[in-house]
Amino acid sequence: MNPGKAGGLRGERAISSGEVATTRRPANRLVPAAFAISVLTVLPIAAIVWLAATGGTENWRHVMVNVVPRATGRTVELLVFSCALTGIFGILCAWLVSVFEFPGRRLLSIALVLPLAIPSYIAAYTFGEFFDYTGPVQTGWRALFGYRTARDYAFPDIRSLGGAVLVMSAVLYPYVYLAARSMFMMQGRTAADVARTLGAGPFKVFWRVQIPMARPAIMIGLTLVMMETLNDIGAVEYLGVQTLTFSIYDTWLNRGSLAGAAQIACMMLVIVAAIMLIERAARRRQRFASQKTTANVADALRRPLPGGRKWLATAFCTLPILAGFMLPTGMLIKFALRRLDQFADHRLLDALANSVIVATAAALTCVVLSIVLVYAVRTDRSRKSLVAGRVASLGYGVPGTVLAIGVLFPFAAFDNALDGFLRDHVGLSSGLLLSGTGFAIVYAATVRFLTMAEGTVDAGFQKLSPHLDMAARTLGHSAARTLFSTLIPNLRPAIFTAALLVFIETLKELSATILLRPFNFNTLATLVYEDASRAQVEDASVAALIIVLAGLVPVLFVSRTLDGRS
Repeated sequence: MNPGKAGGLRGERAISSGEVATTRRPANRLVPAAFAISVLTVLPIAAIVWLAATGGTENWRHVMVNVVPRATGRTVELLVFSCALTGIFGILCAWLVSVFEFPGRRLLSIALVLPLAIPSYIAAYTFGEFFDYTGPVQTGWRALFGYRTARDYAFPDIRSLGGAVLVMSAVLYPYVYLAARSMFMMQGRTAADVARTLGAGPFKVFWRVQIPMARPAIMIGLTLVMMETLNDIGAVEYLGVQTLTFSIYDTWLNRGSLAGAAQIACMMLVIVAAIMLIERAARRRQRFASQKTTANVADALRRPLPGGRKWLATAFCTLPILAGFMLPTGMLIKFALRRLDQFADHRLLDALANSVIVATAAALTCVVLSIVLVYAVRTDRSRKSLVAGRVASLGYGVPGTVLAIGVLFPFAAFDNALDGFLRDHVGLSSGLLLSGTGFAIVYAATVRFLTMAEGTVDAGFQKLSPHLDMAARTLGHSAARTLFSTLIPNLRPAIFTAALLVFIETLKELSATILLRPFNFNTLATLVYEDASRAQVEDASVAALIIVLAGLVPVLFVSRTLDGRS
């Protein structure tokens, strides 16, 4: 071989290796960035554990004797009964609209998702007004039977555990409905037809074949129901149910014991961990391969229900829509028409502006951090990047009230330490830089909803072929340039969806916002909470209606996507 030519080949190889090393170096820097994000995400959880451990035995003894037993019992009862009711309506409605044909099926299949746009605390306020003594139900009851006072008849109290179960189930069953319907559509009709040839009836096929196949998705839906039930504070406080979430709020603000609140928060973290373990254990070994294809004509055919059964199916699927969406929305519209002047009220406008600013900041932060996390895994499939991504997703399982304690404690410690240092050495006071601003709310929302954005962005990345990255690298692009010039332009739909989801969820978030907001700072959610706490639900109707209308955007998008897939 020609020595000059061999030297040239060695030079080319050296240049190529140098180029590879240059392009890989920015990708390797993403792993430490992903780890930093995971540390910021797990910091509130670590702060809660540390504060609870150093809170002293007296607080712990008081909490364990006087608070935890009753609150834990109420919480478990609320979780069990809410899961039972959401499971019944979510699974049966999904089965009916997926397998059978009956009047209004197509419209009902879309409308069954609408209650997701109603936050639980807004549903509780409207249910309270609807079933109250002066509400339309009891007023009509007295007029019908000639009763004059409440002593003349017995009527169930909505402000009770049963009322809380009704409210939670009315607005949370779509989690189970969406999960179950997706699985019923994936199953097709092959397994069901085989079971029918063996003599099984429709209900036996449903119970023995379709439910076991859909069990993994149903467990995920029920887990989300339990997480949202644990996160709620506005509904349980209004309805008079002392759950662990409300006990944290009460112990912290009304009794002035942050350490006691942290200890109760640790109990909630144990319950959350138990829920996650139960969900994983229930889905273990529940795997199957679906043979459904889009070309299978039999999958597209639904069995028509005969006689009165079709109207019973229509009525059954209509009931949760009336309770979970039509009732709250109708009450809010009725009240808002009496408060049209509030659209120019400075309280509402200020709260709307604060909500938009906080939600926008949280959405942008979540999108940026999720891109870093997902792209770190895409460019470096090491265990470090995978662990960082999983740790960063822990925040979604932490209820907002618990998260507020974990955010406020380290922020307040930092503010006090910095203020003390500046006073001693400079003679100035820095005040509250983190814990006294809206930054704490943005940080809490980012920790809680980062998983939502990461999942959406990751789904977008998975649709992009790795050959796009390879083609950009062969043209000499670095990892950063590949991301900004090639991948992100193709990820715009996923990025927009992720930002929209985080924006809406932050707009509705109450549990963390009510505890972290600065003085004289209101969002739409806290404005609704304040007015409803003063028994002025009508005054809260306009702000609540804005939250509901904003929540309809992603709900209708999800419903349309699912219906188009069917």
